Amino acid sequence: MAIDVGPQPLTLAEVVAVARRRQSLRLTDEALAEMARSRQVVEGLAESTAPAYGISTGFGALATVHIPAESRAHLQESLIRSHAAGSGPEVEDEVVRATMLLRLHTLATGRTGVRPATAEAYAAMLNAGISPIICEHGSLGCSGDLAPLSHIALALMGEGEVRNSAGEKVSAADALAAAGLAPVRLAEKEGLALINGTDGMLGMLALALADLEILITTADIAAAMSIEALLGTDRVLADDLQQLRPHPGQRLSAANMRKVLRDSPVVTSHAGPKDTRVQDAYSLRCAPQVNGAARDTTDYCAVVARRELAAAIDNPVVTLDGRVESNGNFHGAPIAYALDFLAIPVADVANMSERRTDRMLDRHRNHGLPPFLAHEVGVDSGHMIAQYTAAGIVHELKRLAVPASVDSIPSSAMQEDHVSMGWSAARKLRQAVDGLAQVLAIEILTAARALDLRSPLSPADATAAVVALLRRNVEGPGPDRYLAPEIAAATALVRDGSVVRAVETVTGPLNTLEN
Repeated sequence: MAIDVGPQPLTLAEVVAVARRRQSLRLTDEALAEMARSRQVVEGLAESTAPAYGISTGFGALATVHIPAESRAHLQESLIRSHAAGSGPEVEDEVVRATMLLRLHTLATGRTGVRPATAEAYAAMLNAGISPIICEHGSLGCSGDLAPLSHIALALMGEGEVRNSAGEKVSAADALAAAGLAPVRLAEKEGLALINGTDGMLGMLALALADLEILITTADIAAAMSIEALLGTDRVLADDLQQLRPHPGQRLSAANMRKVLRDSPVVTSHAGPKDTRVQDAYSLRCAPQVNGAARDTTDYCAVVARRELAAAIDNPVVTLDGRVESNGNFHGAPIAYALDFLAIPVADVANMSERRTDRMLDRHRNHGLPPFLAHEVGVDSGHMIAQYTAAGIVHELKRLAVPASVDSIPSSAMQEDHVSMGWSAARKLRQAVDGLAQVLAIEILTAARALDLRSPLSPADATAAVVALLRRNVEGPGPDRYLAPEIAAATALVRDGSVVRAVETVTGPLNTLEN
């Protein structure tokens, strides 16, 4: 069933469905009617002698330049061609599709003044699986994601390059023709309306939130597996202890970990008065606090994203009462801050995960396991270098946690003298999320090997389900072998939620407080 796109807010789930699962969409009748009403306002201004920004004037620092009536349509197409100035590697297809959907949503609010037919052509291009090629560099996160959105608008005009539904790189003209679509000739204000939004950075925020919903839950599972593998205690996870510090994310993470460790023979084997290890190391004992804080951070950033999904961002904008007003809603600061904020817990959750991995490999701290979990100590290195890999990624994540939004490089002859750098914040967050998945995969891979080496003790049913999942892709303990494919296989299982689903077959739904 197609997703309805109209004046009403989109949901995060709808963004992910269109971006990743290529869900189709349709413009609602309400959207088409609202666009028709606001288009009449724009056409009235186009015929007026009074200056109107972006309709009868130039753009940015050229806003004082009057454009004669006969050149105003050409002005819009010139804007797109000149602003399609991206550089660097292509961004991912899912980012392009998310960006297109979010721009289409703003058009559908009726606040931009585009013609309904233009929005319908935009929707048709997206439904046809045509993804304009967007480059890595070109947006400062202010006045909209200008270059990325211009490359999309350029394809709508039948110019530039795209990926067709088969993923092949072809000319936009050929892709449109193959899909039975005609290029759009832009009218007054339409070029500006197609590019003056924060849709790229918002799309990447929505995708990151979807990824982190899986990864933070996976971090809870990984921490529980490490506690078990290191003969740690689960007493610190008790719900009454969590409620002494009432952060909701912390309580949920502890509940997840309790569910994973429920009835663990390994934990039971050393529990009781004879166990002298009263307190585990922080990376074990404080996992609910760190993972929970990451969970609370994502919840806040999801609030920001939902507010943005209800927004109509353009400049100038057609108001509900028919005025056309300049504004500053295109500034990306609200999204940029959220993107930068998320990069901090991503780095910290990964940092704690790597510390647990290292602990399992250190014979002085792993409580009876062989050094580096090696098969034949001295001959084999076991998971020694897997920890190096995790440490290298964590180092990179710490660098990526440095905020982009504190920087600003003025542009457009000082007319745009403060910018958000939100696009840059989004691009580095995508790298960080990818790194977190790899670090968690290495911890889970290591914990599974450690639990196998605890035999004849058996792990909890939930952790045993994760080990069994891994063993369908990765062999158990043995002599050294090519390790990179095993890390890649574990990472794929982490990324797609397979690890979470394996646990939930035993525990029931995670991220709930019910036992």
